Amino acid sequence: MIKAITGTKDTLPSEINKWYLLENLVKKIFSCYNYKEIRTPVFEETALFCRGIGTSTDIVSKEMYTFIDRRETSLTLKPEMTASVVRSFIENAMDKKQSLNKLFYISPMFRQERPQAGRFRQFHQFGAEALGSNDPLLDAEMIIMAYNIISNIGLKNLEVKINSLGVPESREKYKTELRKFLAGKEAGLSEDSKKRIDTNILRIFDSKDENDQKIMADAPLLINHLDDESIAHFEKVKKVLDSLKIPYTVDPKLVRGLDYYTNTTFEIISGSVGSQSALCGGGRYNLLVEQLGGGAIPGIGFAAGIERILLACENENVLNLPEEKIDVYVVRLDKELDAEAYLLAESLRKENLQVEVDYLLRSVKAQMREANRLNAKYALFFGGEEYSSGEAVLKNMSEGTEEKINIKDSLSIISKIQR
Repeated sequence: MIKAITGTKDTLPSEINKWYLLENLVKKIFSCYNYKEIRTPVFEETALFCRGIGTSTDIVSKEMYTFIDRRETSLTLKPEMTASVVRSFIENAMDKKQSLNKLFYISPMFRQERPQAGRFRQFHQFGAEALGSNDPLLDAEMIIMAYNIISNIGLKNLEVKINSLGVPESREKYKTELRKFLAGKEAGLSEDSKKRIDTNILRIFDSKDENDQKIMADAPLLINHLDDESIAHFEKVKKVLDSLKIPYTVDPKLVRGLDYYTNTTFEIISGSVGSQSALCGGGRYNLLVEQLGGGAIPGIGFAAGIERILLACENENVLNLPEEKIDVYVVRLDKELDAEAYLLAESLRKENLQVEVDYLLRSVKAQMREANRLNAKYALFFGGEEYSSGEAVLKNMSEGTEEKINIKDSLSIISKIQR
């Protein structure tokens, strides 16, 4: 038997309505903030992600699905969306059409990670990117939108963490202080953290290694080395969140290792999904557009994992959707009336009713079992003596009542079903 690839998962009809509910909520809330949907190709040139994510990151060095096409071009299935959105923003000169571009997406991503609860090799994210403004109000807006979506889906066990990375100038001075702190302590660090001292030193704060965490517990913090402008920016973000009563904590160890990140960074954590607790992460990236070949255009965005959010919903027992029902099941009483029964069903479907008919030539008893399995609101008995009189019998499945209706008068049937 050929099975799904490890780390991938089929989304079955029994599960899809939860996806629809979340996706519709995402679209509704983004629309309220005037964000417009963007869709980018599922693969891009590998160079985009090397420049946009950084060659020193685990994503680029270990996790990307990369292949060479027939033209000897290195292509990669997109492991994240920000680089793709920024590439499209630059390529399509979106800044020439309007000064501020507010974009959102819902898209599959691909990373060759070790599968575990809430982590897949093909996974799905929704997110937003705002390009063209350095206003801290936009930073707050990103956090507010993400929190509203995740909390409105019904999740309660949430924690919002925020921090500021300042600007590159003050961050470089801080990195010098951090290297001084780590001098003489390198031997106790994990191999990954030893490498990061020279390549991506802030990422040592992200290490899950216990020895790394013990060493970094007393490390100087970037938030205490910010310049005055960055402090004012962060204070305005916090003021907006406070005024709207968005619950958050400042986590000085919440960092991003790449130089194009500036100022605000944030995550939304759930206590309901195990070790992969981050449902959402975002931050300001004022230097990324320029790094990818565009102008000096500021940006901020976030991405949230759909599978992780739905897992948290399952663990918190929210998103209990009502049972699916169809409007009408057409019960064929005479085999020779198959075509006529189908035409009647089709006339009802044209009026936006959800209708099913029997395609398996089953007995009337078996057809009624199927109508019950589908939670049909009505069963329409088609054939028998009533058919010769131009009539059919419409049964209300919940009440058990029956009445005869004129087959040709489909509007009468519809009015009875919809009332």
